[in-house]
Amino acid sequence: MKDYSKIITTAKNTILTESNAIANLANFIDTNFENAVKFIYNSKGRVIVTGIGKSANIATKIVATFNSTGTPAVFMHAADAIHGDLGSVLEDDVVICISKSGNTPEIKVLVPLIKNYGNKIIAITGNIDSFLGKNADFALNTFVEKEACPNNLAPTTSTTAQLVMGDALAVCLLELKEFSSADFAKYHPGGALGKRLYLRVSDLIANNEIPQVSENDSVAKVIVEISAKRLGVTAVVENSKIIGIITDGDIRRMLTKSTEINHLTAKDIMSKNPKTIQEDAMAIEALERMETNSITQILVTNHDDNYIGVVHLHDLIKEGIF
Repeated sequence: MKDYSKIITTAKNTILTESNAIANLANFIDTNFENAVKFIYNSKGRVIVTGIGKSANIATKIVATFNSTGTPAVFMHAADAIHGDLGSVLEDDVVICISKSGNTPEIKVLVPLIKNYGNKIIAITGNIDSFLGKNADFALNTFVEKEACPNNLAPTTSTTAQLVMGDALAVCLLELKEFSSADFAKYHPGGALGKRLYLRVSDLIANNEIPQVSENDSVAKVIVEISAKRLGVTAVVENSKIIGIITDGDIRRMLTKSTEINHLTAKDIMSKNPKTIQEDAMAIEALERMETNSITQILVTNHDDNYIGVVHLHDLIKEGIF
């Protein structure tokens, strides 16, 4: 029968082993790292990231991070490179080779070929005295004392260190490029993160109904308007300006007090000075105002402060922002 008593201890030890190794990486950041970042930044080409085995998996993630933060990058598997894919390396490209040992057969074949083409090599290796470390133009040290694997065999701590070193490169380049949130949105137009940066209130209300009543309209008409427009709210409007708001909650509270509503009008139950937001505000700002004021809808105005619609919390949920 399996002994499950050590699961929590093993998990904690794995995390601590890896976190201590990552913290130690800071001791390896020196002018060599600085020069590697400068070289990539000043390069006219792309960054080609290569590796084999688990290092190749890490390489694909580093490529994704580079591309999403403004540094054009391409993944090239080290084994495929020596069987034709080396042709993807262009004259001005910089090549990052990732290898824990720095002495794998594929790396020993690949490195001289790259150097013959005249491309610079940045090594990310756990052994800077290896073949890769000695033949690279810039060697970034990702040495770890041991893997989290109890047999010290499965790449765990070492691959985490490689990934973090790649992140360090990407973030340094991001800052040098002055890569802004607006730039980030350009590369993430379909994701929730990107939408937080480019989606505006006007985009959210484009297909929404525009519920509105006047202050002298009957409560019956208010109820019909709220029900018909299906946003749980209506604005009370005079000459295109918002003078109040009535929510379905206001209707429920009114009915708990009295069922005699025939004499009531919108102005009798509306809330004055409702929260509003302009159409060109960011969608994330609408969410922040809703959260701050504990509301699920907010009225929208244009630059002339004319009422033009409603943003509902459901609109933000639908877009993946909330």
